[in-house]
Amino acid sequence: MSPMRRGTLRDVSSTDDPGNGVQQAAPPIAETPETPAPEVATPPGGSEAVTPEAGTPAAPAPADAALADPAAEPAPPAAHTPAPAPAPPAAPAETVVSDPSQWGRVDEQGTVFVRTPDGEREVGSWQAGDAEAGLAHYGRRYDDLATEVALLEARLKAHTGNPGEIKAKAEALASSIPTAAAVGDLEGLAARAHAMVATAESAAAEYRAEKAAARAAQVARKEALAAEAEQIAAESTSWKAAGDRLKAIVEEWKTIRGIDRKTDDALWQRFAAARDAFGRRRGAHFAQLDAQRGEARAAKQELIKEAQRLSTSTEWGPTSAAMRSLMDRWKAVPRTGRDGDDDLWKQFRAAQDVFFSARAEQDKARDAEQVANQQAKEELLAEAEQLDPGKDLRGAQNALRKIQERYDAIGHVPRAVMRQLEDRMMAVEQKVRGAADAGRVRTAPENPMVASMRAAVTKAEEQLAKAEAAGDERRIAEAQANLATRREWLAEAEKSARR
Repeated sequence: MSPMRRGTLRDVSSTDDPGNGVQQAAPPIAETPETPAPEVATPPGGSEAVTPEAGTPAAPAPADAALADPAAEPAPPAAHTPAPAPAPPAAPAETVVSDPSQWGRVDEQGTVFVRTPDGEREVGSWQAGDAEAGLAHYGRRYDDLATEVALLEARLKAHTGNPGEIKAKAEALASSIPTAAAVGDLEGLAARAHAMVATAESAAAEYRAEKAAARAAQVARKEALAAEAEQIAAESTSWKAAGDRLKAIVEEWKTIRGIDRKTDDALWQRFAAARDAFGRRRGAHFAQLDAQRGEARAAKQELIKEAQRLSTSTEWGPTSAAMRSLMDRWKAVPRTGRDGDDDLWKQFRAAQDVFFSARAEQDKARDAEQVANQQAKEELLAEAEQLDPGKDLRGAQNALRKIQERYDAIGHVPRAVMRQLEDRMMAVEQKVRGAADAGRVRTAPENPMVASMRAAVTKAEEQLAKAEAAGDERRIAEAQANLATRREWLAEAEKSARR
């Protein structure tokens, strides 16, 4: 081996050629803040500890070899899927500190050897200080490799990162450790790396299965949301509640991630189509509702005009019936909305109030007239009740006939006293008739025909009173004609009975 000047460090691998000094650089090892690269002491005289021609940089730490988390899935649509959450950090690997004196030595010329099952192997040359410092330097390189292996083992155990990438890193370490320029249990460390390769294969399969299951679960969630939106679009008529639910689905949709872009886009298209269909159906509903309200408003405005036209009528009976009919038609027309319907109702009710107020005034005047008629008939009845047919039968009969004519000429009386007044008049008639019958030699019961005609007259008077109370002019005219006819028949019947 060519002698090297003092103050230099040379690394060799198992493929170095000792005869010509050609060397293969050790594979680079990532650094970590926990294990900084060792500093090489400067020898006396100020020469550099590691010369450029040595070809070996300071040993890096294993943190640079830490595996990045895999790109789990393609990014979901930016419009509705948030960015995936970062993966949880792996548990930190334990710091590895070995005893290089058990696995290597430095000879008097500064050559560094490592012990392997196949014997000693030269790994470098140490010319920067005593042998212990050189051995410690190459021991730290081994520690860096061990730390990197431990870090990969920890990540594999914690299921952080992509097992496929961990496997590739483990394979690279397993192939480079046996020839590394380091002092330590390289054989055991390489075996650990090889063991990780086998473990990573099964972990990769589990990882793929877990990812597939998680993806299927997320797809199922979005399929359920899309199906719910489609059902809402097809069936729901609770427009506000359904609209709020669709908004909530959008927010929930954004929280679901881990689906490939093609599947996610297809599901989003389903949801978007359902939401658009619901919007169109809701818009058509409210457009139809607006049209119906417009028709209802026009119909109610026509009813208002008709009520206003009838409000000045004095045909109390027919107009009252017409107003009731308008009210029934109003109730059959749908509402036009709270505010608009209330305004229309006020106009309609005002027109009806004009008519019914006028009719109430007329009824009040009629009631006053009937009360006056009642008083006049009561005065005639009092006069008739003073007649004494026992003293002067013929005078009593003549006086009663005149009183009856004046009685009949008086107008209507309140219905509540009509029967009472008629009964009093009937009692006077019976008293006079009884006195006349008492003066006859033979008495006979009242003629059935006369009794029937008298009952018919009473009934006709009641019908006339009802017609007058209703204010129906046609019925009043018919009742008056009927009453006149019945009275004529009664008079004829009484004449026949007296013969």
